[in-house]
Amino acid sequence: MTDRLRELTHAGVAIWLDDLSRERLTSGSLQRMVSDRFLKGVTSNPTIFAKALSDADEYAGQVAELAKAGASTDEAVRTMTTDDVRNACDVLRPAYDRTEGVDGRVSIEVDPRLARKTAETIDEAKELWRIVDRDNLFIKIPASVEGLPAITATLATGISVNVTLIFSIERYRAVMDAFFAGMERARDNGHDLSRLASVASFFVSRVDTEVDKRLDKIGSPDARELRGKAAVANARLAFEAYEQAFASDRWRSLAASGAQPQRPLWASTGTKDKAYPDTLYVDELITAGIVNTMPEPTIDAFADHGTVAGDTVRGYYDDAHRVIEGLEALGVSYADVVAVLEEEGVDKFEASWDDVLATVSDALDKAARG
Repeated sequence: MTDRLRELTHAGVAIWLDDLSRERLTSGSLQRMVSDRFLKGVTSNPTIFAKALSDADEYAGQVAELAKAGASTDEAVRTMTTDDVRNACDVLRPAYDRTEGVDGRVSIEVDPRLARKTAETIDEAKELWRIVDRDNLFIKIPASVEGLPAITATLATGISVNVTLIFSIERYRAVMDAFFAGMERARDNGHDLSRLASVASFFVSRVDTEVDKRLDKIGSPDARELRGKAAVANARLAFEAYEQAFASDRWRSLAASGAQPQRPLWASTGTKDKAYPDTLYVDELITAGIVNTMPEPTIDAFADHGTVAGDTVRGYYDDAHRVIEGLEALGVSYADVVAVLEEEGVDKFEASWDDVLATVSDALDKAARG
């Protein structure tokens, strides 16, 4: 079954896991995926932590210690999440060393309540970097308008960044510009660009969810024909934009200084619609130089029946443009779709963070009462 994962890796796709929990660390599950499933990285987000921290048994001992020490809810959450990320960084460290810092990365996101606050995001990024204290850490910063200058400022201090919640091509171009500016400032500040890294997390499946909902309301044959095509088309156009940006003289100057490109990362790659193949957003988005961060069921599905049929991104740009043009012709506004998705993405992560805080607050109270 791992032959397909090997083929995917050889095709230039870095397989990362979109999940992290204390149980994965203590049971050895994460280490086994690194050893047996070609895993090269881990991403986390507020929703993942909300799920992980709901496992009271795994965190009971630490919660009791934190309650005894009088830790606040925010302090307890930060301690538990950064401990998990630090330990995951240690598991992935060999991959980091073997790939000279390209892979072996683990991501932790800034407090999602700061998505619209530039200065606070920068401060939070620095604090998380200090606490985790691992070279193979990525700080996740949302690609909101307010997040763009935070991306630049964080990179400028020598902190590696995973830019998250990217939905539109226009915003993605702004993210790449923020990356270039941050790397230029990092170079001016004397940082080693060869070890300063970044990925740009372009969300996939949620695009189909939103677009298909609108197509279903239209209900015409042309609308039905476009169901399930928007997400892949959007991601392919993102890679086209990536190729254009990284063919520039600006990038060549940074590369000459030792910089590595900001790799596109396909996020949200588990299919939401059961009518679609469960490996759709892996099979159709294979090209060298990208990351695909998948939930474990998607990794398992690909290992079982995924398809590596050459490059399924380069060479498909014209088709992708036609899909977006077809949607616009039907009255499905691309600009409105991506604006809605960004707003929903921020709101969903804030809601998940509220769940995290509520779960930990309850656990602290129970532990304090004995």
